[in-house]
Amino acid sequence: MLTFGAGIWAFGQIVDRYATDGYGPARTMTEMLDLAAAVDGLECLDINVPFAEGISKASELAQALAERGLRARAITPHLYTREFARGAFTNPEPEVRRRAAERVHEAVAVARELGADYVKFWPGQDGFDLPGQADYARLWELTVGAIGDLASAHPDVQFAIEYKAKEPRVRITLADAARTLLAIDEAGQPNVGIVMDFGHSLLAGETPAEAVQLVHRRGRLVSVELNDNWRGWDDDLPVASVHLFETVEYLLAVRRIGWDRPVLLDQFPFREDPVRALSESIRTIRALEQVCDRIDLEELADAQERQDALAAQAILWSAIGMARAT
Repeated sequence: MLTFGAGIWAFGQIVDRYATDGYGPARTMTEMLDLAAAVDGLECLDINVPFAEGISKASELAQALAERGLRARAITPHLYTREFARGAFTNPEPEVRRRAAERVHEAVAVARELGADYVKFWPGQDGFDLPGQADYARLWELTVGAIGDLASAHPDVQFAIEYKAKEPRVRITLADAARTLLAIDEAGQPNVGIVMDFGHSLLAGETPAEAVQLVHRRGRLVSVELNDNWRGWDDDLPVASVHLFETVEYLLAVRRIGWDRPVLLDQFPFREDPVRALSESIRTIRALEQVCDRIDLEELADAQERQDALAAQAILWSAIGMARAT
């Protein structure tokens, strides 16, 4: 049975370029932890560094997590805020690139103190916006070099890159699974892997079930995240709210590779109650696990071996139909 975590940001104030006053109230770190603890089945969190207002030390956060029955699964340094608007690892100013590295070192210290499983790189500002703007080879060189240097500086720490095709940059350098695997290979460090986000895979035009197995095959799968979107944007919607069959296929792939670590929910409930939105996702995944239980894997494998698309679809529909009947 799967276990679950979430990004702490799901419980904070969500802002976009329209509701610049936020879609909900501003919340302190303690208030966000209280909401996370209210989600039935949620065990761990991906936590940003620096922390949200209200907690300033890792020791305070460790106590607050323990009091709520939670733990830190990952630490994500803020490498995409205003000071990194022109890039973190690829910023044209060496001083800003140095501050980005310092932010990662800070996240490593927090991860060690909290016992987190990995430090996440999400270089969302490392890319470009317009044709002709970027020296693509230079962006690649700076990205790969920074990741390699940081990973080699902390060989005892697991790092993981969460790739994404766009937003906030119009084009992000580490945009998809294959490109990120190439960067990891070039960086040459054994302690760098990938956070496989279902929604980011959809946004990249991938088939998530295929991509997660590719990353696993290369020995670089560090974390699995679930959510949903309409493919045109990283909507971070509740699980299976748009792509039901693709989510079932993804869960089957996760089973196939023997995934036994938490599945993280990366959601941004702009207009929904965060506790309800994440609780619904966990209930949905539980229901879809039952659907997976009902799928005759030998029958499905036989259909796939024959490339019989309609037979494969019938097997999935049958499993979902039985789920509806119960």
